[in-house]
Amino acid sequence: MTPALQPLRRIAAYCVCADGDTFLLVRASAKSGTPGVWSLPGGAVDHGENPVDTVVRETAAETGLSVAVVKLRDVLADMRALPARELTIHTDRLIYEVSVRGGALRDRVGQPTDLARWVTLEEAKTLPLRRFTADALGLPEAAADVRPDGTPQIPSFYAVPGPDGLHRAQRFAAYAVCTDRRNRVLLTRISDGYPGGGCWHLPGGGTDFGEQPGVALIRELVEETGQEGKIVELLGVASHRDAAQLGPEGYPIDWHGVRAFYRVQVARSSRPVIHDVGGSTAEARWFDPEELDELPLTEVTEEALRGVGLR
Repeated sequence: MTPALQPLRRIAAYCVCADGDTFLLVRASAKSGTPGVWSLPGGAVDHGENPVDTVVRETAAETGLSVAVVKLRDVLADMRALPARELTIHTDRLIYEVSVRGGALRDRVGQPTDLARWVTLEEAKTLPLRRFTADALGLPEAAADVRPDGTPQIPSFYAVPGPDGLHRAQRFAAYAVCTDRRNRVLLTRISDGYPGGGCWHLPGGGTDFGEQPGVALIRELVEETGQEGKIVELLGVASHRDAAQLGPEGYPIDWHGVRAFYRVQVARSSRPVIHDVGGSTAEARWFDPEELDELPLTEVTEEALRGVGLR
């Protein structure tokens, strides 16, 4: 049993980098929370940083190689316990495929990782791997991560004082480009007093501690609209920073949101009903594609609808 641990949440980006039959891995050093364990190159997304930039920056720092992002491969979340540090960590992980542009493989000294190696899948099977790394390589689940005994109850959005005295928040969320059999699009109107108040937005929202993005999205869809949908595909990830966002808190927040977008289909659409009354969603409606031109849409909604050919 693990003792009572303090919750910590972060967003991180990693890469699957292949060279023929070998894959690039890095080893955690004694300065990390899991010394001796191997994982994909990558690390925490800095406040305001685009995850694509994170994975390029972290891979260069950990391996000496310059990489270019090819595509988003997966989005997932996991929890692990670090009893020695009295922490339970929830990490939202963005996994990208990359190609090498140049550089030379090197090891580091005195950093959270100390070795970088190209390994075959057979060699990787013999290594202690982080669970998300084993999953990404299609290997049996590794036991290197310690699972916590329970899930802490903390809000998906909370602000803390930053180094400049301004409150700061980083939030991971999942949203849906949701359609029904008639190709209508489901949108929600943001409540007054919230950023973007009065504009129409994609259904979805922040994920809870310990919750997978896809599970969170289906939950949010029911809470905001009363619709039961099925995820068809992962569309992409977007990063947005508002250095002084004003919301219902009543004071400016340096806000950084990282959002995963999915294509969702509703087989049996119905009149939308908001179950989470009094929150950021004021209204939910189905729209025919030709009606979208008349709506005040958020920028991210415009971009997502264009990406799937609905604008």
